[in-house]
Amino acid sequence: MRIASVQIAASADKKLNLKRALDYIKKAKNAGADLILFPEMYMYLYSKTSGLTPADIAEPLDGQFVSTLMHAARENGIYVVCGIFESVPDQNERAYNSVVFISKTGELLTSYRKTHLCDAWGVRESDQFVPGTAPFQIIETELGKFGLVICYELRFPELSRLLAINDVDILLTPAAWYSGTLKEEHWEILIKARAIENTIFVCGSNQSSELFCGRSMIVDPMGVVLSSTGEEEAMIFADIDLNRKNRVREKAPSISNRVPSLYNMF
Repeated sequence: MRIASVQIAASADKKLNLKRALDYIKKAKNAGADLILFPEMYMYLYSKTSGLTPADIAEPLDGQFVSTLMHAARENGIYVVCGIFESVPDQNERAYNSVVFISKTGELLTSYRKTHLCDAWGVRESDQFVPGTAPFQIIETELGKFGLVICYELRFPELSRLLAINDVDILLTPAAWYSGTLKEEHWEILIKARAIENTIFVCGSNQSSELFCGRSMIVDPMGVVLSSTGEEEAMIFADIDLNRKNRVREKAPSISNRVPSLYNMF
């Protein structure tokens, strides 16, 4: 299979962000991609000066933004994964920080609400978002089995391990990973670590602007970078051989060598 990861800066114009997503979906399909991954919070770039909050911008899952992505997925025959602001029923103050996973036939397979909000590094996501309460439900397709964690959730290896022991092939990681002291190194190291310790592929898509560090990358189960980019807007590709996961696990059977009886303390 071929995966496309888009590194792009969301703007304060939701309609423009959607239009640009549609353009990238067509480009990815024309380049032979089977799945395209967009960053976290791609629907709208909010800031203290934007005048709007995620709750102001948020839509339900059957709103125009997701419905248009579903149409584009069906029209182009490609899986689409994208970060959005999802409205919370009966609440006007905060939204869900969600990611939608859409099939190549335009079906909304699942939506995942970020469970571990980033109240760190001078950021307080809990002021703007309601945390999700359920782990990502693994998506099984003809391409393979997909898991997903959002941005800050890379720092919680339990989430990725839970997906790995349920035999996911590829971990998708949409992000808006902020710039800052050593932040780029953390992003790169954590993506590689999640791949190596779980012997799975990891595909990261980060936003690009002065706020975020970029460095989107796709890494194989041995921690080898298959494709990466710098700080500017780009779309990267990787051809995924799922048999590579099996070959790596023959050499490094960290999943099968686990001793769960020792981990009850968690």
